[in-house]
Amino acid sequence: MTKKVNEPHKQILEYGVGDLPAGQSENLQPKITEKNLNDDSLNSSIQLPNSSGIKETDFSKYRLSQDFLSQVGVKKVLSTVPVRKPSKQEFVRVHPHEEWRLETLLVELKDERENYLIAPEFHEELSEFATPTSLLTTISRQKVLMLWPTKLPGLDGQSNPWHVSALQAAKLAEEKWVRVSANMSLGGYEVFEALGNLSDPEWPDDGINFGRLLEIAFRGRIINSLDHPIVKKLRGLA
Repeated sequence: MTKKVNEPHKQILEYGVGDLPAGQSENLQPKITEKNLNDDSLNSSIQLPNSSGIKETDFSKYRLSQDFLSQVGVKKVLSTVPVRKPSKQEFVRVHPHEEWRLETLLVELKDERENYLIAPEFHEELSEFATPTSLLTTISRQKVLMLWPTKLPGLDGQSNPWHVSALQAAKLAEEKWVRVSANMSLGGYEVFEALGNLSDPEWPDDGINFGRLLEIAFRGRIINSLDHPIVKKLRGLA
């Protein structure tokens, strides 16, 4: 039994698509119209990668619990104690007890933002480079311990509004959470009390004393010789 071959297919068999007479090869190509592209049957035949079947990893279970450090017996080590004035955005408290402060002489390098403690035997000889300062143990709301260097009246007994207003702010911070902001027009510091009923600060009580704070804060920054690089720099010898 002979099967009838329609005319276009017969021509393909005889000539091949590329050899068909002009205009006929185009008639054999499927016409894709906007309707075809939007047709559900066409879309359903296109298989796109589907991630819905892949089980997603729940990463929330990898999050550490709030009390993780206490659970594993890890103790936070105090390794850095900055010597600086609180920033204008920090609310701080100052330790009220005398054993947590020190009145001494400091050499302040403003460009480097560094402070150097002078050994007592060199106070007199280096007094021209030093500033009488009260180092106050201070803590921020983020529990950052620092030594706030508040300047005392100079060796000549003179003081200025900046120093006086800083000392007043530090005094108030013994009882209240305050922040300090410089006001150039005022020529001194403005003091702002926290409006909320904030809890009292948590001062170190795990073997950390004031002497330890000083050791950490001035590690490598104690002038204990007239040959110290900072002394040579101040005298123009280096």
